[in-house]
Amino acid sequence: MTTTYNCTSEDQRALGLEHAQRAISEKKCVVFPTDTVYGIAADAFSPQAVTMLLASKGRSRTMPPPVLIPRINALDGLATDISADARKLAEAFWPGGLTLILHAQPSLDWDLGETQGTVALRMPADEVAQELLTLTGPLAVSSANRTGQPPAQTAAEARAQLAESVEVYLEGGFRPVEGTDAVPSTIVDATGPLLRVVRNGAVSLEQLREQVPGVLGLGEIPMAEPEEAAEEVESNVESDAERAASDAPAPETSVDGPAAPVRETDG
Repeated sequence: MTTTYNCTSEDQRALGLEHAQRAISEKKCVVFPTDTVYGIAADAFSPQAVTMLLASKGRSRTMPPPVLIPRINALDGLATDISADARKLAEAFWPGGLTLILHAQPSLDWDLGETQGTVALRMPADEVAQELLTLTGPLAVSSANRTGQPPAQTAAEARAQLAESVEVYLEGGFRPVEGTDAVPSTIVDATGPLLRVVRNGAVSLEQLREQVPGVLGLGEIPMAEPEEAAEEVESNVESDAERAASDAPAPETSVDGPAAPVRETDG
């Protein structure tokens, strides 16, 4: 039976967190507030639970959910090959509105969807979220809304969209603040040699560059060295001449396609 708890009341909050913990252990979904928007969560290590989460949203496996963690030291248990720059961003902006895409620990038994061996991690700056994550451990979380609908800013808004597909709704009031627009976390791909933004959000590019000056903005490509640039131009000229001679169409290319799959809003 679906139940909503008012987490602005201490007694209701305790009951709600206990019920939510039990629901997660039973591979069911819960909705709770974060510092950005409301999220729908499930056990990150249960393929059954993750499938239920995606089905509740009307979302396919091609957009795997991020994973929220209770503390920064969980980073090394879930990801590998973490660069010094990625750690610097985590230390500066966690808890907060930054999601890092990293190489997933290959030894972990989980299935979040078509991740291409990556995992998107975030530590939210919200008391209710932190309390729940401390009880349950890492959770697969996506924004608490049906696909194509606006992210929920209250548990009531989430329930209007997700209804009985969620076991527990934890109501904590408006997120981020009543009268303001919902802003998702900023997503940074940290799987390559350079960090780069793949979704703008709560943490600005300027803030990121205060910590790591070389972070690439959305759609930016790194500046080539003069010799490399000259070689690239020469190569392009030769390729163009070859195509013209053979009357063959130029192939389509993308210079800013993400190294990791796109993630849904993570709450």
